[in-house]
Amino acid sequence: MAKEEPPSTSKDLQELQKKLSLLIESIQNNSKVVAFMKSPVGQYLDRHPFMALTVLVFVVMSAVPVGFFLLVVVLTSLAAFVGVILLEGLVISVGGLSLLCVLCGLSFVSLAVSGTIIASYVMVSSLVNYWFPPRPLTRQNSSGDCQLAMKSADLEGLYQE
Repeated sequence: MAKEEPPSTSKDLQELQKKLSLLIESIQNNSKVVAFMKSPVGQYLDRHPFMALTVLVFVVMSAVPVGFFLLVVVLTSLAAFVGVILLEGLVISVGGLSLLCVLCGLSFVSLAVSGTIIASYVMVSSLVNYWFPPRPLTRQNSSGDCQLAMKSADLEGLYQE
């Protein structure tokens, strides 16, 4: 005996889908999002979704190094007030060069991650479409055996040609 899913599962999924669509709609109707999407950069990213994904991955991945860099800048500025001006210039220069190297590396990593995400999406959607092809709409016949009626209709069409 196979256990059937409770009927509340489909209701839960519909409720989740409704909540997600409301969230997406509220984000799209936000005045700052609308203003950004009307800007030339927003229009460019809207036409180039791979570039938008790459920029998003880059910004997310570069937040930690930029935060550490700003922390070092603030701490060395405090040390400069104590009297260590040469150390501040040296640390900021080395930190700036280090940040430049890290951000260049992160740009390549974000391109690779974006490519992997896009390739995974295409592969998974192709596999899902292959494993679960969309079913054509069929008419119910009086016996209720739709698949048998469809197969016999297909076979009749083959023999008539």
